[in-house]
Amino acid sequence: MNNSSQPYSPGGFQVIPPAIKAIILVNITVFLLQTTPFGESVSAIGALWPIGSGNFRLWQPVTYMFLHGGGTHLFFNMFALWMFGAEIENHWGTRQFTTYYFVCGLGAAALNLLMTMGDPYPTVGASGAIYGVLLAFGMMFPDRYIFLYFLLPLKAKYFIAGYALIEFFSGLGSRAMGSGSNIAHFAHLGGMLIGFIYITIKRNEWSISGVVDKISSLAKKSSGPKSGPKLYKKNALTPPASEAEIDAILDKISAYGYASLTEKERQTLLKAGRK
Repeated sequence: MNNSSQPYSPGGFQVIPPAIKAIILVNITVFLLQTTPFGESVSAIGALWPIGSGNFRLWQPVTYMFLHGGGTHLFFNMFALWMFGAEIENHWGTRQFTTYYFVCGLGAAALNLLMTMGDPYPTVGASGAIYGVLLAFGMMFPDRYIFLYFLLPLKAKYFIAGYALIEFFSGLGSRAMGSGSNIAHFAHLGGMLIGFIYITIKRNEWSISGVVDKISSLAKKSSGPKSGPKLYKKNALTPPASEAEIDAILDKISAYGYASLTEKERQTLLKAGRK
């Protein structure tokens, strides 16, 4: 189903899926607003100012994601969002992708605020959230090839790991030298870190309902097979899922993401995979 070793071609089901399209349009609109006579005020109010600067406001961890320092900054951020995010949204569904994007952006803001206390400069840009998207692509499609500088093929997992290391050492270097770098390295790292935690939790189903289900399952096993033989015979007589049922479940995943499946549908898909 997943040709993970093939070169990456964005937009598996929709070239520009809904969430990415909306994010790009909002960013472009805000950037055009920044070019008006009111642009300086918009940037001052919406940028992410360090805590203690006297300019920090509670809404800034959200609004800074829609402001950019120039046309080039905006273009490369939106290009990366489309290139790496389209297939993720197509697989996860619009709702889950949107949640993930903003969680990464907020995580980027939190780490950046922690590391910039006392600095006099604000932070703008969607880069923190987009680095979270990069991390998601590397975790979902680790063996996909990305052509570095359009020439050198490199697997996504190595490409993303390299970016993370560069950002980490660049951030440490800028802090050690006290340089006023205009690149928010720790915001990038924050987006990747929160993205990693988010995906790990989702993969392991570390939710309240997931924990309750696992505890209930363990309790049933430890209580002994009181009705084991009858239950086994009942399950043994259960006919396997038809090809049409499996196709319907896969179509639902394509349209709405894996999270939209019911517990019964997940079990059906799991049993089919084992066979």
